[in-house]
Amino acid sequence: MKRLLLLALLASLPVYSDTADFDWTGLDREIISLEAPLLIVKASKGFIGCEYINVNACLDEACATVNEVNTHDEMLTATISAASKDAEKLGIKVGMSGAEAIELLR
Repeated sequence: MKRLLLLALLASLPVYSDTADFDWTGLDREIISLEAPLLIVKASKGFIGCEYINVNACLDEACATVNEVNTHDEMLTATISAASKDAEKLGIKVGMSGAEAIELLR
């Protein structure tokens, strides 16, 4: 049973588990220091941000959020928790990795 659980956990690891290989070229990374940092990664088609962002307020803009992150690198391996309608049109879905969403926003 323990092996089965371990295999299930390993199979669910995100595509970019090693953030050192991620190409940040062409992306703007912003951080605003608050009690928990407000993080944004902006690409040409939209952005992802931390849970401070309300995707329902992103009218006519592709945006998505990830939760419980403190660095931009953590945003890569975190899963998308919400996506605006325009982000969904680009293929961004709740549950995909932040890195996958960023690639769709490039």
